[in-house]
Amino acid sequence: MTDIPASTSDPLPQAKRDLLPVLLPVILALLMLPLVGSFSSWVTLTIASLAMGMMIFTMASGLTLVFGLMDVLNFGHGAFISVGAYIATLVLLPLAAMSQADSLLINLAVLAPAALAAMAVSGALGLVVERVLILPVYGQHLKQILMTTGGLIVAEQALYALWGPQIIPLPLPDALRGSFIIGDIAIAKYRLLVMLVGLIVFVGIQLTLNRTKIGLLIRAGVENREMVEALGYHVKRLFLGVFMVGSALAGLGGVMWALYREQVHASMGNELTVLIFIVVIIGGLGSVGGCFIGALLVAMVANYGGFLVPKLTLVSNILLMVAILMWRPRGLYAVTSR
Repeated sequence: MTDIPASTSDPLPQAKRDLLPVLLPVILALLMLPLVGSFSSWVTLTIASLAMGMMIFTMASGLTLVFGLMDVLNFGHGAFISVGAYIATLVLLPLAAMSQADSLLINLAVLAPAALAAMAVSGALGLVVERVLILPVYGQHLKQILMTTGGLIVAEQALYALWGPQIIPLPLPDALRGSFIIGDIAIAKYRLLVMLVGLIVFVGIQLTLNRTKIGLLIRAGVENREMVEALGYHVKRLFLGVFMVGSALAGLGGVMWALYREQVHASMGNELTVLIFIVVIIGGLGSVGGCFIGALLVAMVANYGGFLVPKLTLVSNILLMVAILMWRPRGLYAVTSR
């Protein structure tokens, strides 16, 4: 019997895990502690940053999925955010009495259908946008930018036509108002809910992409589309599903942001588009984990900077992006060379 060389039985070398970007939010938070001075203020600012980061991630995760898996630059992503917020008003405003009831279960029973309706309509709108605007311009980034930007303008004007130019108040449910007081520390109730939702979205995306057959097929379709289609799978349908999921997540993020601001207006998605692209660029185009870290960093810099140097908030996002790109030109966790 021929002996098998020892080298063939050695385990394959594993890629080194790059943990430094993961530690950046922790390092930044610890560096801010002595500058803030008060421990209670630091905890309040940190929790506020985590909550804001989760909302930004929920809105940006769909965009980074679409680009990373489909190579589509969707500058109309903000339209799904606005549509999701407006659809939520159709559920929450008629049920205002229930949302103002002094019961967490009743309040959540109102929020859940509002969020689901926003995701359903945003996902359906994503189906239309992908078939009408995106499908003819796959692989043509300049045309994608023009088409999706035009779609954003049309969607915003349609919202003005349907709901009018006025700002629609969207008050928080009664049970989610106020804060939990722990000593000198105040933790807003709604921020805790937002953090939980953001974590569920992040874990759900990671598990789907890395632990399910659908995720395997999507990643395989990105690497070798012809081979996946030869096995009998429709890559176009998979990519359409990805676009619809990304649109639905944007709608969910729109509901979370509208409740955070307690108002809805047609231009809210347009106003958030630049911020979302900054987060996606910082994280590395197409990286869900990088997008998550980037959202946290953007929120932390905005909150800490606003507390220490209020005028810094005007340029904090740009400064952070410049600093990250000078360190890593392709973002924190680049997964594409595009």
